[in-house]
Amino acid sequence: MEASARALLSLLLGLLLQSSSGAPGASPGLVARITDKGLEYVAKEGLVALQRELRRITLPDFEGDFKINHVGRGRYEFHSLDILSCELRGSALTPLPGQGLSLSISDSFIQVQGRWKARKSFLKLQGSFDLQVKGITISVHLVLGSEPLGRPTVTASSCNSHIRDVDVDMSGGVGWLLNLFHNQIESKFQKILESKICEIVQESVTSDLQPYLQTLPVTAEIDSFAGIDYSLTEAPQATARVLDVMLKAEMFNREHRSPVPFLALVMSLPEEHDRMVYFAISDYVFNTASLVYHEAGYLNFSVTDDVVPETSNIRLTTKSFRSFVPLLYRRYPNMNLELQGRVVSAPALTFSPGNLSLAPQMEIEAFVLLPSSAREPVFQLGVATNVSATLTFNTSRITGFLKPEKVQVKLKESKVGAFNVELLEALLNYYILNNLYPEVNDKLAQGFPLPLLKRIQLHDPVLQIHQDFLFLGTNIQYMRV
Repeated sequence: MEASARALLSLLLGLLLQSSSGAPGASPGLVARITDKGLEYVAKEGLVALQRELRRITLPDFEGDFKINHVGRGRYEFHSLDILSCELRGSALTPLPGQGLSLSISDSFIQVQGRWKARKSFLKLQGSFDLQVKGITISVHLVLGSEPLGRPTVTASSCNSHIRDVDVDMSGGVGWLLNLFHNQIESKFQKILESKICEIVQESVTSDLQPYLQTLPVTAEIDSFAGIDYSLTEAPQATARVLDVMLKAEMFNREHRSPVPFLALVMSLPEEHDRMVYFAISDYVFNTASLVYHEAGYLNFSVTDDVVPETSNIRLTTKSFRSFVPLLYRRYPNMNLELQGRVVSAPALTFSPGNLSLAPQMEIEAFVLLPSSAREPVFQLGVATNVSATLTFNTSRITGFLKPEKVQVKLKESKVGAFNVELLEALLNYYILNNLYPEVNDKLAQGFPLPLLKRIQLHDPVLQIHQDFLFLGTNIQYMRV
């Protein structure tokens, strides 16, 4: 084989291995889309948090020299500086395509109070002052990423703050002193505050926002043996009006995780902006769940005579089967039967516009329970049914409910001759509809949690069913401590 052909083959094999291992860039099972309305709400809540942090700014004392004609040089000092109030207004959080997010804050002000001293030789003056800082603007560039474990990250790559105007009002009837060097004082205050504002913003991103993003669950427990993997498949992506967060959303066995033999399909999300957040949930999520529960044997079942209702005309005994399976009774007179059922393969949930359905295929094997406690296989049945599904949403979880149709039964193999399966079909319909599916629905009623940050609640949901995925729109509310 030529070298170029070998290189091409190696490249194709590498790409196949990458895609099958769920490498970054593979299609996500779930996309969380934050719209411009959601970003507006996030900016508003972020403003409240940042305003609280700015009120805690510790401003340093500062001093300097002044010169008065015919008097000479002196020194001044400003100390005990406290922020009395801080009001941030006009915030906006804007996606920067291919870069991240831009946070801008405008038309804000801060009020500061403190003490001052001035001295020249034996002349000493002191008093208090009020400082009005007006027209504050802040601009921050936030870069979003993903760490190796799949958690989101955020860093402030740049921060700029500007103050339009600073007014100092000094007590003690010393306006003449202020007029001598107010430009110097106000300029120093402006530089200190502009520096402190960006320092606080950087610290807040590192110590508050980044740890808060870490509350996004990478895995969530479903029950004693199943979990869901919510790690990011790549860094969040910003477009002109939305921010998309791509998550694997793969169900797995908590004791023994094995590769999933299929990939999530690419979802073509509709352009919806009425809600703050949209969750596009691929059928991949539900079908990996089906795979996990199937491999764990959760969908297998066993039917014995003690679960057949007392009013039933047919019992799970060879005597009861005597009229339509004569050979069974002759070979095994007055013995009990057991039916063991299994789902042939993990049933795939099919999404089509406005509809959810699945068509599980089952096999049921009948055994005679011998006096020695051994079990003798006697016949095998094929069972098919169509099931429609409904999915619902509460404040944090997707839940489901299955509505099965009657099962159809056919005889696949028999060691006791051919027979009509109609009576068995009636018995199996009763058991499956009244025992098996209620168990499954109890499990589905527990649902699975959506990937939510701490203290986030969802409300006003709207649920759409598209080809191969669900599209859940909802508003959000941050529950403050």
